Amino acid sequence: MLKLDKIRFRGHKRDEFLDLAESPNASDTECGDEIPVKIPRTSTRDNEELRDLAGPGSIIMASGVQDFNRMESDRLNDINGHLEMALLEKHFLQEELRKLREDTNAETLRQELEKERQRRLELEQKVTEVLKARTEEVAAAQQPAKPQTQANGTDKCSHTVCSRLQKWFCDKFGEYVEDFRFQPEENTVETEEPLSARRLTENVRRLKRGAKPVTNFVTNLSALSGWYSIYTSAIAFIIYMNAVWHGWAIPMFFFLAILRLSLNYLIARGWRIQWSIVPEVSEPMDPPKEDLTLSEKFQLALEMAQKAQNLFGNMADILEKIKNLFMWVQPELTQKLYITLWAAFIASCFLPYRIIGLGMGLYAGIKFFLTDFIFKRCPRLRAKYDTPYIIWTSLLTDLQLKERSNATVSRRLQAAASRSYVGSSAPTGISKDEDTSRFHTTKRGNFHEVFNLSENERPLAVCENGWRCCLINRGRKMPTDYFRNGVLYVTENYLCFESSKSGSSKRNKVIKLTDITDIQKYKVFSVLPGSGMGIAVSTPSAQKPLVFGAMVHRDEAFETIFNQYVKIISASSSNES
Repeated sequence: MLKLDKIRFRGHKRDEFLDLAESPNASDTECGDEIPVKIPRTSTRDNEELRDLAGPGSIIMASGVQDFNRMESDRLNDINGHLEMALLEKHFLQEELRKLREDTNAETLRQELEKERQRRLELEQKVTEVLKARTEEVAAAQQPAKPQTQANGTDKCSHTVCSRLQKWFCDKFGEYVEDFRFQPEENTVETEEPLSARRLTENVRRLKRGAKPVTNFVTNLSALSGWYSIYTSAIAFIIYMNAVWHGWAIPMFFFLAILRLSLNYLIARGWRIQWSIVPEVSEPMDPPKEDLTLSEKFQLALEMAQKAQNLFGNMADILEKIKNLFMWVQPELTQKLYITLWAAFIASCFLPYRIIGLGMGLYAGIKFFLTDFIFKRCPRLRAKYDTPYIIWTSLLTDLQLKERSNATVSRRLQAAASRSYVGSSAPTGISKDEDTSRFHTTKRGNFHEVFNLSENERPLAVCENGWRCCLINRGRKMPTDYFRNGVLYVTENYLCFESSKSGSSKRNKVIKLTDITDIQKYKVFSVLPGSGMGIAVSTPSAQKPLVFGAMVHRDEAFETIFNQYVKIISASSSNES
């Protein structure tokens, strides 16, 4: 028997892991590379011959044959699961081969070389045209300088002066005139660097070092506003308010900028100067390793991608909030900004700019040094009276607006489902009046013991033997935890997945039906049985939906889970009412 328990993910220095959402979608009618497995069955004639030969012991031998057939079917099911994993490995290797072929495409290099040749020919043509034009100008300037026997002396002098002036003008301003010649723009395509874990780490460190002065400046402003140093904040407050009152606010900022540049010059010359309200803490930088293993590269790429994801997410939140504020997505918040802008416009039309500047400077100083300090110490006051903070925190991003709309739709659907199931019977499945002493058993033991559930939790009648599937946990980073082959069960209150690999019960998965936030039909890979169809289940505890793929009876499982979920929700809502 082939041992396929451990399948390594092979590839040439793969620095990324393919997401299932990026896999090419296939139609529902497609079938994968299924490998039929023939199950050996014992014929009736063989059983009769065994029964005749055994005589009185035929019953024992028949039971032994049945056990042997059951063991063989279990082994074949395990082999089927391993074949599914092998098909996944085949798909990954095909994707890697396709990427390598795209990276080493000779046709693209040939096209780039042809473009460079054409560009060189165009440049040579332009240079020849410029040289030809200059020679013609020099020849035209030298023609009037030829002596004419019949011309007057005054004409010779005028031609000489004009030629000299023209030559002097060409020598002085000819280069500038050439600069103002209009030329068609050339569309240059920048070559993108291939993905590299080392390059990604270096760029992230460069970004952190480049943003360090900005982060230090923001930290010092926050410490100044929060009165980290009482004497420094008091002196800064007195100087600022005095400068604003006498109209010296703008010269003061220019003086501070000049002072900062002067200090930077001294620091660059080797002076040890620390001009910071908050003492700087140097973070230890780990030296980059020269030789990394495949797992270390994979982990490093994941960490860098996570940092980039968080950074881009924060930037996207800020930009989306500003966009929604100006696009009247939340009219009650944009209305406040609209009224404030009208008031500022009217004040700028009638009041002198000195008074407007004085008012704005005093407001900024009081808010920065006093109001913000009080609001930071008293969050309740800030939540009630800090208008800019209230507006900013109340603004929603596009993702939050989408989640809110989806929640509204789901509440409406649940309300409609609860109204339709008010007079319905109790959830179908195992009756409450049955004898609870009889336990449903699985391959590893009693059902409630395997999943640590109560004794009355049993699989529904439609899935008594469960559905064979492959659990795809996209929230895990390691490939060994990414795929799990096993069986899916549905009880009255839970969705249970039993892993086929030997080990502890930690590899099993138990999901409460009331904790499910969304359930959808999902298409994983076309190479898996059942046209690669699966079910995606979303829960609050998981960042990404759990996918149960490679399900031959996907539609039956989906209907069963969805109907049981609706019945549980309607029953809970009726009990609360």
